[in-house]
Amino acid sequence: MNPIKFVGFVLLALCLIGAAGNDNQSRSDRNPPVSQFLDKGIDWLAAAQFPNGGWGAGSHQHQEIRDPKAVQIDPATSAFSAMALMRAGSTLKQGPHASNISKALEYLLGVVEEFPEEGANITSLTSTQPQVKMGRNIDVAMCAQFFSRVMPHTKRDKALRKRVEVALDKCLRKVARGQSSDGSIAGAGWAGVLQSAMAHSALEAGQAAGRDVDDKVLERSREYQKGNLDAKTGEVRTEGAAGVELYSITSNQRATAAEASEAEKKVNEAKRKGDLSADAPVSQSSLRKAGVGNKEADRLAKAYEQNQAGKRMLDDERVLSGFGNNGGEEYLSYMMTAESMVITSDNNWKSWQQKMGRRFEKIQDGNGSWGGHHCITSPVFCTAAVIMTLTADHDAKVLMSEQDTKDK
Repeated sequence: MNPIKFVGFVLLALCLIGAAGNDNQSRSDRNPPVSQFLDKGIDWLAAAQFPNGGWGAGSHQHQEIRDPKAVQIDPATSAFSAMALMRAGSTLKQGPHASNISKALEYLLGVVEEFPEEGANITSLTSTQPQVKMGRNIDVAMCAQFFSRVMPHTKRDKALRKRVEVALDKCLRKVARGQSSDGSIAGAGWAGVLQSAMAHSALEAGQAAGRDVDDKVLERSREYQKGNLDAKTGEVRTEGAAGVELYSITSNQRATAAEASEAEKKVNEAKRKGDLSADAPVSQSSLRKAGVGNKEADRLAKAYEQNQAGKRMLDDERVLSGFGNNGGEEYLSYMMTAESMVITSDNNWKSWQQKMGRRFEKIQDGNGSWGGHHCITSPVFCTAAVIMTLTADHDAKVLMSEQDTKDK
């Protein structure tokens, strides 16, 4: 080969290698690496999508149907699955599953736009697995969360952004409309506390996205979840949780996470200033010494105590096992704990993630999905929940923005 051509060939090869390395680095930055077994689950979930952009969990009457393409599409499962693919690393324009998310957004926008303003839900579909087990208004809570998550990725498309904003606002109004006087969401299913927990997350996400959320509605929602756990006595209320402590504990964890994080930040800041000793605990007394008013100090300390108590309770395998075997409700509960740990910057997050990863890997089906053994048996819903759990740290900025909004 001509020496000049040879040198040119080498330089071109080096450039291509360098470019590939840079591209791999950028992909790694956008899509943090996941375990091989989880990657298989992510691809399975993407392939389970219907051509119109939706996913389905199936009906309560036919829980035995596990084929993801043999069930009816429902908005809650569609929104939840799209959020899972986003958390796994894709957006509307980037990542291996960008087209899945784009199609899901178009489908869900159509669902919300076509449904009347009145009422507390966005679908006339009934008896889906998520509705029967969590509550008949779960669809609107899941859609509100998805729209909040996807909205930052619509900045360059003004028309699309406007549609998302309008749909999100409509969903948030419906969530508020469905709230009962005690802060729970009406139309509770078998474990209604989970529907209320998803609604609470929707309200927090909507507020963090800059939408108009009534503070009183959000506070009632938070207080309802706080009422399900007494940190001092260890008593867990399970009337709305089908008698399963796990559901109430993790719902409480997720709802108290923002305030628990706020309490710890205020105490740590006071320590840096020298207003508190280095070993001062996060407590009502410490918060008051840090300059926090009495009422707020009581509120933040209670949230912190409950959040910590919930973490200790989950060290008990009996509590962690939930109903006794895995259903979609268990997977969803694990997701809420994962999000709580990310919001509170828990130092044990990595070891907990690894522990849950080992747990999930053992029970993964051969095709890459996860199915439920009771109640929500849908492999689509369960797989989305597993992905959301193990990749919660990928969403740290989004989850922390909800906490930052609470600080303000």
